[in-house]
Amino acid sequence: MHLDSFDRRILEIVEREGRISIAALAARVGLSKSPVQARLRRLETRGVIRGWRAVLNAQAVGRGHVAFVEVKLSDTREAALAAFNRAVLSVPEIEACHMIAGSFDYLLKVRTAGMPDYRALLAEKLSVLPHVEATSTYVAMETVKEEGLPASGGQG
Repeated sequence: MHLDSFDRRILEIVEREGRISIAALAARVGLSKSPVQARLRRLETRGVIRGWRAVLNAQAVGRGHVAFVEVKLSDTREAALAAFNRAVLSVPEIEACHMIAGSFDYLLKVRTAGMPDYRALLAEKLSVLPHVEATSTYVAMETVKEEGLPASGGQG
């Protein structure tokens, strides 16, 4: 999809200020409200804007413990990767999952309330995901920046 300068400016603004009014957005990009609304609809329909959501303070909602988990699989054929990918989608504590080119196969970002919850998650859910051979965990001591926003204290 071709994005012109207006589309790019709209995306730049709504990425940082998702709750901006159409009138304010239109004023900032130099268009009237109707074309801005039409552009937003088009960007959503074509999948450029994938959704709208609130960014929560993880500490305040009991998910302030952040761990990054390297996962090495025992089998990396397509069927094994697909089985792992499907299983990961059912674990709500996994906030992000990336296939990695390197000495391990996946990198997970996991959020829990604290270390006891993480240990239980590792034993009961992560280690038993399809084809998991080994895991290595790295616990975040502090989050400085996340989702383009400065952290709001703690690991949030």
